Amino acid sequence: MTVTATSVGQPDRLEPQATPVSRRARLLRLLPAAVAALSGVLLYVSFPPRTLWWLALPAFACFGWVLRGRSWKAALGLGYLFGLGFLLPLLVWTGVEVGPGPWLALAAIEAVFIALVGVGVAKVSELPAWPLWAAALWIAGEAARARVPFRGFPWGKIAFGQADGVLLPLAALGGTPVLGFAVVLAGFGLYEAVRLVLERRRTGEVRRSAAVVALLSLAVPFGAALAARTLVSDKAEDGTATVAVIQGNVPRLGLEFNAQRRAVLDYHARETERLAAEVKAGKAAQPDFVLWPENSSDIDPFAYADAAAVIDKAAKAIGAPISVGGVVERDGKLYNEQILWDPVKGPTQTYDKRQIQPFGEYLPLRSLIGAINGDWTSMVRQDFSRGTKPGVFDMDDAKVGLVTCYEAAFDWAVRSEVTDGAQLISVPSNNATFDRSEMTYQQLAMSRVRAVEHSRTVTVPVTSGVSAIIMPDGKITQKTGMFVADSLVQKVPLRSSETPATRLGILPEIALVLVAAGGLGWAAAVGVRARRSV
Repeated sequence: MTVTATSVGQPDRLEPQATPVSRRARLLRLLPAAVAALSGVLLYVSFPPRTLWWLALPAFACFGWVLRGRSWKAALGLGYLFGLGFLLPLLVWTGVEVGPGPWLALAAIEAVFIALVGVGVAKVSELPAWPLWAAALWIAGEAARARVPFRGFPWGKIAFGQADGVLLPLAALGGTPVLGFAVVLAGFGLYEAVRLVLERRRTGEVRRSAAVVALLSLAVPFGAALAARTLVSDKAEDGTATVAVIQGNVPRLGLEFNAQRRAVLDYHARETERLAAEVKAGKAAQPDFVLWPENSSDIDPFAYADAAAVIDKAAKAIGAPISVGGVVERDGKLYNEQILWDPVKGPTQTYDKRQIQPFGEYLPLRSLIGAINGDWTSMVRQDFSRGTKPGVFDMDDAKVGLVTCYEAAFDWAVRSEVTDGAQLISVPSNNATFDRSEMTYQQLAMSRVRAVEHSRTVTVPVTSGVSAIIMPDGKITQKTGMFVADSLVQKVPLRSSETPATRLGILPEIALVLVAAGGLGWAAAVGVRARRSV
């Protein structure tokens, strides 16, 4: 403390002045918050389109550091900052069409789940084998996010950032919950290993049991992934099929909406007819079937003869059945529908999207939201209805399972097609309204994970890109650019065997949720005994 002079005639007064020590203390108090937010950003950077999957491990290591031993209030705030650091950049594409409001609201709501996970991780952080309980808690949080609110939003599951990672084979073992658990466990194990090394340097000793836990937390995920590689194969089990994926592209901005809908249909028909000419000229293989994207015919071909004629002409030109993505009205209800269009018989089978997108395909709490902002209700004038049955089309001699766009993020939606007999999965999508954002690459990574999870070829026909063909081992063999008209033709393997992940279904996720609950119960019991002993 120093004495400062005042004006003449006034008594001297003592004023405290900040010292370097106090400034440093304030900075140190802010350090955990900064690390929490930046480690969330680091986790985002590990996601596609980047191939830096391994950054998820130091991200969770830092998250473990900031949470260890914290009070529940501090952990809640730090977990929220981690969630915002991760989700704000990951989901920025949700505001491309509608502005920043929905994007910020979505990230803020979803980050609450991560904040609650942070509280749980802090509670179990001093238990023996804490990385196990903490990683299970993260998966429990993902399980909750995938179900509520409005039937869930699983975008950003840790597994979806691992399409290029060495742990990917674990998807075939136990699906996205096991793959995500392994990544988080290794991340927390990395922190525990570093912590023990520093403790050893400081004290000269370390508990052997803690060292074993740290070593196993790192070694088991990678060892299990190595063993699980035997589950990954791209060999044909039921022969092969030559598939054509059509990307018709969309017209330039500024066209009136109905004209644009017709233009999109015409573009996809035109690209199919162009491919037919190449087949006739011997420049391309004759496809057994053709896959169009979601919304490739937003004009209902059952109601408008001109739309039906365009599709029929394209099917006859290519000489193969086409799966067409249409918007169909039936009994006064709207459906996002896939239509199997045969060149001889016309439409023969349909699949109605079951997991429809809130605020995009239907508006929850319509009256309340309309009172807040009438523009939102005008953007979704009529809600889409949900389908009720899996969609597996009989296309030539292949059974093709349909998973429409947003559905690819949901474990149950993809698995149901495989258990219903699909030998190949198609994920028709429409990403045109998200411009050149990372959304299409994030969704493409999901399809790569699904290919390994269920050991199926996955095709991704998209209106404007990136369309792709993915082998059952998760590798992309062909893909298009964005906002170009193009087609992909390839002979792909058909498979019917089921991976452990397909057979087990939801059981691994339930098991991990129970592990998380057990860890929290143990931590609560320890806390009660500690209070009683005081």
